[in-house]
Amino acid sequence: MKIYTKTGDKGQTSLIGGTRVPKHHIRIESYGTVDELNSYIGLIASQDISADVKLLLKEIQDRLFTVGASLAADPEKSKMKIPDLLESDITLLEKEMDAMNESLPELKHFVLPGGSTTVSYCHIARCVCRRAERLTVALAESSFVDNKVTVYLNRLSDYLFTLGRKLGHDAGVVENIWLPRQNS
Repeated sequence: MKIYTKTGDKGQTSLIGGTRVPKHHIRIESYGTVDELNSYIGLIASQDISADVKLLLKEIQDRLFTVGASLAADPEKSKMKIPDLLESDITLLEKEMDAMNESLPELKHFVLPGGSTTVSYCHIARCVCRRAERLTVALAESSFVDNKVTVYLNRLSDYLFTLGRKLGHDAGVVENIWLPRQNS
């Protein structure tokens, strides 16, 4: 099987179900941004972090493929069975955040991205996740999107923020807090 098909050379692509849309269609932007997010999560998982976190990140990547497939399917025409995103996928992120927060200092300031490469990757992934969520919410205004997709992306961005804090804390990285300039 060749990786190139030449069917997109004129700026159109196919959704699952066969519908042709422009490559700038919000549905394409949505699942393309989820794909970008998945790549950044792979970058985080490639860092020197615990095997447990790597395992969870692998599961998140798998869920993001489910999200991407859901977004890539034409809700009107697709007959393909897409894996389901479950409430338990969302609950898992919440439980992981709760567990990480038990060992983190109370958050009293906004945190500036940075401190270490790994922490920075978490912040980049968080920002991409927020963009994916915004695009998905916009898509849902004109087409069907499973509500669990937007909820999952919302929780995942919170998880990535918390993960950045936790990985930094465990590595002894001082949090880069924002202290706004005082008016004189």
